[in-house]
Parts: sequence; structure tokens; C-alpha cells
Amino acid sequence: MGKKLNRIGLLTSGGDAPGMNAAIRAVVRTCTHYNVECVGIYRGYQGLIEGDFMLMNARSVNNIINKGGTILKSARSDEFRTKAGRKKAYESIKEGNIDALIVIGGDGTFTGAMKFNKEFDFPVIGIPGTIDNDIFGTNFTIGYDTALNTVVEAIDKIRDTASSHNRLFFVEVMGRDAGFIALNAGVGAGAEEILIPEENLGLERLLESLKKSKRSGKSSSIVVVAEGDKTGKNVFELADYVTKNLPEYEARVSVLGHMQRGGSPTCFDRVLASRLGVKAVELILDGKTNLMVGTINNKIEMTDLEKAIKGHHSIDQELLRVSDIMST
Repeated sequence: MGKKLNRIGLLTSGGDAPGMNAAIRAVVRTCTHYNVECVGIYRGYQGLIEGDFMLMNARSVNNIINKGGTILKSARSDEFRTKAGRKKAYESIKEGNIDALIVIGGDGTFTGAMKFNKEFDFPVIGIPGTIDNDIFGTNFTIGYDTALNTVVEAIDKIRDTASSHNRLFFVEVMGRDAGFIALNAGVGAGAEEILIPEENLGLERLLESLKKSKRSGKSSSIVVVAEGDKTGKNVFELADYVTKNLPEYEARVSVLGHMQRGGSPTCFDRVLASRLGVKAVELILDGKTNLMVGTINNKIEMTDLEKAIKGHHSIDQELLRVSDIMST
């Protein structure tokens, strides 16, 4: 280990993701293992500004590995976006005798951490926690696997209704800028079509695909739509367009919404969170900073925060090809 640190701060920021509590548990217990104090910071960067701190120990994180959400709470902070707000946060963190910071979240969280590091030369390490899986430098983010399973389970239930009433269902899932949830859940749930921001299917091709499904004898269909898809203005417009042009279909819309964020994390997310939490503490203790810890091909890897934020996490083209074949 490098220079001895006495106290590490820990916060969660941005949208919550299943497995964040498992990561919190891993960070706290790793700090205990290395005889370093861990300070929980409530409500993300806003709590950092306001000094909403609590000293945590191994017993503080009992029985949370299986819980969704985050016991440290999360909040978006407009004040932290300003230099004055970040200066207040720095004064607060120094007053709390915190020597380094571990942040769990997505690109917005990492952007704040990177700016904080540059302005005050304060050690920060990021752990990727977001259901969108849109962070460069890791194959998987904490919460993504759980969200996928939640979506697939919901689509399976919707398909029961679709089959019973010979209906076409448009199922909107989260993914404003990335289609990872839609593509993988769509393939896993056997959707007839999958609409994602990265690939503009086009209205005419969508109609032709649905006509083809009808001709092949399908009496019901599922179309999975990422919320950021550009095929139509929104999922309701898509359903209306199909209903007008294909009156033989009775179209319905189901927006899964925030249920995708909740629930008990899968084993995969619990193990991933535990691995990343341990490594984040060890990096800080080794004097490393301004890095995100992730996994690539199941190995722990480090990525500069700036690269993690600005890098492009590409959609799996092979999975797109599989989706096209499976929709036959």
C-alpha cells in the first residue's frame, strides 16, 4: 500500500441502481480490513456540500447486500455544478478530515468527481453504478444485469396478455442515449422488433416487419423500444402510427419506467459490486486517483475518468444480427 490515509469518503450519486448497496458494503468492509475509517456521505454531492456525513463500520452495512437502491441516498445537485458549490464541498470535506473520495454512479457523477479532482487536487476513484451500462472502460456496470432481468420478467408477463388478446405491445424501457437494455432484453424475451437510439429502423421498415410477422402466422407481437429511440417522437406516437397503417393490429403501450431501477440485485451484480468496491479502496490506498475501476473480459481494469466519460461504449453488432434472425 502507498501513503497511509486515515479517512475515505463514500457517496452515491445520480440515478440509483441495484447493487449500489453491495458496493457500499464492499468499500466499508475493505476500509475496515485496512484499518482506514470510512465516512458515508448522504445525498450525493449535495450532502458533500452540506457536510451530511456519518462514520461507518463493518456493522453499518449488515444485511444490505440484497437490497436495491442506496442506503446513502442519492440526489442531483445543481449547486455542485458551480465552482462556488464545489469550493463549499471542498471546505466541508476538509472540515470532516476526509483524505480521499470514492464515488458510485454514472457519467454525471464521474464528471463532478473529475472536476473536483482537477480544481482541488483531491484523490477520487469512481465505481460505475448505472442500469444503462453506457460507461466506457467496463463491460458491465453495477445494476445493469438486474435491470435486464427485471425487464425480461415484465415482458414475459406482457406477452401472456398479448397472446391472449392477439395484440401488439410496444414496451418502452429505459435508455435515453443507449440501447443496451432494449437490445439484450429484447433478444432475451423474444421480441419481434427492437428499437434503439443507435440504429434508426425507420417507420416504413417497422411496418414491413410487422406485416411479415402477420403473414408468417403470428397473432401477437412484442416491440421493445428504448426511450431514446428516434423512430418516432415517442412510443405512443409509434403505436398510433401502426394502428392507423395496420388496422389489423390492436396496439397497446406499456412503459416500464422506474420499476427497472428497483429490486434485489442479481448474484452477478452483487459479485461485481463487491469486486469493484474492494479494488476502489485499494487503488486509493496505493495513491491512485482520477480513475474508474471496471471489468473487461472479467478482469479488473482501470480507466481515466475523462476517458470513461467521453469514450464510446459501442452496441454489440453481433447481437443486432442475432435479433434480426430471431425475429423471422
